[in-house]
Amino acid sequence: MLDLAPEAKILILNGCILFVAYWGIYPSLNEKTLNRIMTIDVILTCIAVGVAGALFWGSGIRFNMLFFQSNWAIFTIITLLIMEIPLFLHFARKHGINLFDDTD
Repeated sequence: MLDLAPEAKILILNGCILFVAYWGIYPSLNEKTLNRIMTIDVILTCIAVGVAGALFWGSGIRFNMLFFQSNWAIFTIITLLIMEIPLFLHFARKHGINLFDDTD
């Protein structure tokens, strides 16, 4: 089995979750609204944090965030957010989701 760096394990986890979200779950929604996507995104973020926690909780491993060190939870959330922003913006543009309209 490959011995990956802890950061790589979380980045792969995040990538898999985002792949399923943006190429499976979100395109299949009947109503593609900001509120609907945000609700599902909270659930997917909890799954990412839960799996990362199962892997690294109590390990004491520090994760390199380039300019600072963090724990597994902060690393998971920040990298998931950074990876998701361009995917979300593309998806919103493609499906006409208005990011500044409160009527969604």
